Amino acid sequence: MIGITRSIAIRAPAERVFAHLSEPGNLLEIWPSLVAVRNAEVGDDGRHAFDWTYRMAGLPFRGHCDTTAVVPGRSREDHNSGGIPSTFRWRFDPAGDGTTVELAIEYEVPGIVQIVAGAALRAMNEREADTLLANLKARMEKGAVAVRRGG
Repeated sequence: MIGITRSIAIRAPAERVFAHLSEPGNLLEIWPSLVAVRNAEVGDDGRHAFDWTYRMAGLPFRGHCDTTAVVPGRSREDHNSGGIPSTFRWRFDPAGDGTTVELAIEYEVPGIVQIVAGAALRAMNEREADTLLANLKARMEKGAVAVRRGG
């Protein structure tokens, strides 16, 4: 497993950031390489399950996401199976008038991608995590947040 950990300060309440990430359709707005979300289900506590299509190193991968642990407004853990096995651990810590969001990702590199992309893949995925958090920050700090249900 390869690991990436990033954090960012967002001027928005933790509960609002958590709620935004609980809606799979919203991920399409902030995650550059996520190209499709299908069959989404969202629970009252923020757990979700959905099928996804993701592009890594120019190749499409399909998989399924399930929330495996959740503390509403404070943390969530999402496990992905299929094309790119991974675990995303999100933490939302209130900080002054905002939230510190920490994202810890562990993922396995599919064999063909490892062969093709090698060492450049980690740097590419680190930039993807940075962009995901920067986009989340921009979206949350705009004020109004559209909630979309993933198809």
